[in-house]
Amino acid sequence: MSTASNALPALLARREGGVLVLTNNNEAARNALSPDFYLGLTEALKAAATDTTVGAIVLTGAGGHFCSGGDLRRIATRREQPVEKRRELLEGLHDLVRALRDCPKPVIAAVDGAAAGAGLSLAMACDMMVVARNAVFSVAYVKVGLSPDGGATAFLAEHLSRQLLTEMCLTGDRVSGERMQQLGVVNRLTEPGGALQEAVALGTQLASGPLMAMGSIKQLCRAAYSQTLEAQLDMEAELMVRAQGMDEALEGITAFLEKRPADYVKIRKP
Repeated sequence: MSTASNALPALLARREGGVLVLTNNNEAARNALSPDFYLGLTEALKAAATDTTVGAIVLTGAGGHFCSGGDLRRIATRREQPVEKRRELLEGLHDLVRALRDCPKPVIAAVDGAAAGAGLSLAMACDMMVVARNAVFSVAYVKVGLSPDGGATAFLAEHLSRQLLTEMCLTGDRVSGERMQQLGVVNRLTEPGGALQEAVALGTQLASGPLMAMGSIKQLCRAAYSQTLEAQLDMEAELMVRAQGMDEALEGITAFLEKRPADYVKIRKP
């Protein structure tokens, strides 16, 4: 008989050089979400944000699936709870989405298999997506009488017309990795089983970059979809002026003028 003391950890973490690989480890339930996963991933992102040896993060799922979304058995019990309690529990997911958004390091989703419901939301909350051809995405909430959460509609609206967005949400139909690439959602498409390897390769490319500058770039890219041009110009000016005084800019410009590769890792402060 298993006990809580020997239960599998909800999140696995390992390093591939400067890349931190975080794995949703609920394989028996196709990596359905849990409070332990929310807590583990939030803490891992917070730690990675201040760890100068981590240059990029890859988020993936165990056993050939990214994430099947919320645990329906757990969700079914919420009808017995007050609305305020339901909202409190839902904010665990939304706080995780915010943590992915606010992490200063690049976060790459490596998607094989299913990314359904909140699993789709988590994948799209990442900065980039590497996806296998046979991966399947679904805004599946309508299939069980629910409406989307986790920012799914906001993320999809950055890529889709209102008509396509409405169709995906009202039908809950499956959309292939290839189709998601055609829609502009996917950065790199791989053969089945190859998403993690390709995501780590992309993360390795980014991990040696200027961390402060990349954090600023993340902020700019996130804000660009909701701000006016004037607001975006102000934000770009503020971050550019700050960057010009940083050691990263000194190293980058000096390396360019000396015709050598910039070494941003050596100037990182522990």
